[in-house]
Amino acid sequence: MRKWFLHLATFLISSFVQSQTAINITTPDPAKVNRPKLVIGLVVDQMRWDYLYRYYDRYADDGGFKRLLNKGFSCENTFVNYLPSVTACGHTAIFTGSVPAVSGITGNDWWDYKRGDALYCSGDDSAATVGSITASGQMSPRNMLVHTIGDELKIATNSRSKVFGIALKDRGAILPAGHSANAAYWYDDKTGDWISSTYYLNVLPQWVININNRKVVDSCYKLGWKLLYPFETYTQSYTEKKTFEYDLSDKIGKNYGFLRIIPQGNGLTIAMAESLIENEKLGVDEDADLLTVSFSTPDYAGHTFGPNSIEEEDIFLRLDKDLGAFLDYLDNKIGKNQYLLFLTADHGGAAVPSFMKMNQIPAGNVEVERINNELNTILAAKYKIDNLIIATANYQVYLNRDSMSKYQLSLDAVGKTCIDYLLQQPGIENAFLQKDIDKIALPAKIKEMVRNGYYESRSGDIQLIFQPQWIEGLMHGGTTHGVYNPYDTHIPLLFYGWNIKPGKTNREINITDIAPTISSMLNIQMPDGNAGTAISELWK
Repeated sequence: MRKWFLHLATFLISSFVQSQTAINITTPDPAKVNRPKLVIGLVVDQMRWDYLYRYYDRYADDGGFKRLLNKGFSCENTFVNYLPSVTACGHTAIFTGSVPAVSGITGNDWWDYKRGDALYCSGDDSAATVGSITASGQMSPRNMLVHTIGDELKIATNSRSKVFGIALKDRGAILPAGHSANAAYWYDDKTGDWISSTYYLNVLPQWVININNRKVVDSCYKLGWKLLYPFETYTQSYTEKKTFEYDLSDKIGKNYGFLRIIPQGNGLTIAMAESLIENEKLGVDEDADLLTVSFSTPDYAGHTFGPNSIEEEDIFLRLDKDLGAFLDYLDNKIGKNQYLLFLTADHGGAAVPSFMKMNQIPAGNVEVERINNELNTILAAKYKIDNLIIATANYQVYLNRDSMSKYQLSLDAVGKTCIDYLLQQPGIENAFLQKDIDKIALPAKIKEMVRNGYYESRSGDIQLIFQPQWIEGLMHGGTTHGVYNPYDTHIPLLFYGWNIKPGKTNREINITDIAPTISSMLNIQMPDGNAGTAISELWK
């Protein structure tokens, strides 16, 4: 794996020179604010907490995960504290300390009642793509209503600090980097290139252009996807296959989106991060810089193959190797104990229902599209009004408030009709009007998660609670996420490097506690929408 990664990194970044000179660690100057040279926030999209230990025996001793666990500080019981547990909300919460009820990021997309149309979390029609002729760069953080730790770091240093975000997913790069970032870069499926938007800059830096010109994705496709280790050693996964090999040669020059699903997607992300550190000169002066990196591939693989697949296991074993090489790079480039790194996830993921049923565990799928259509038919027959349901998304039903107002239909009446139907559907444990949450018999923790996820003009009127292990989607193949259960909300959280002593805590911690913790360590103001509390164990 190390040879594969070094070959890939060399292919990508042949022009930069990596300093091999050891950096002396000096005693902090008491006359100056004590900060690390560089903060790196790593998010592994759809990494369940148990992946740390499910594959522990297979992780390399010089890899990333064992190093972070054994030489860093682990918060073993970190949870998402809102609904829905999806990518946009998770990345926002990590770097703002905020919940959807405050940040306004209520899902990957939502129906926006103020605008009267659907809105993508990082979509921005006023921005244009930089680095491509496609529309993939019409993005910005403008829909996020709060600041990030990067924004606060910029304010604290009068914009001398540099802040960048990288991910294959646009939202995984844009939302963590914040409003005042120097730039965010993400991947264009149509071209296989790294792109950005005019929100940040008008032309790509030459170093990004150089990377794009190499068309490394085609080289990845030529290599295909073979297992890192012998097939028979993948005993932590279930597969009906007898062999494993993906020939990707038919995708060369056309299906660039498939990169998101294969391990090389993580490798390219790390190579991009290293190139950015070199070319943007991060961590070279007295002002701390921030780099956010999100690994999108595990999420795409989870949605495609499921969390118990041999594909997902191989992706994490390879990511472990990649992370180990990245930590080595940071030690050499920035200096040991000169950078502060944390690794977490935006959410987890449920087991595929067919896998659970095979193990005699109740599971199933909720047919949301059918439910949405049938509800509209029922309401149209009763009230003689079409399309009273705008959408069923983010585990919520969005009612047509304009039509209800026009025809003087009460929310209670329409809501009751919907709820009576919804409670008869397989897999739906509860359904209630958001305004009636105090009347519903649910544990206080789940109620708090619902409240934390509700933003009036961007959330639905009816909240759905699924039965455990029931998911929205197919019975076979991949999984999804978004509910309150631990398989979706229990995430890893590891701190490593500058001022971090090895250890762990089993105290329950929220995803929103990460931003105030980093803020406290950097001696900067907490983000303006912060709802979390600094993790005090790191100072003990």
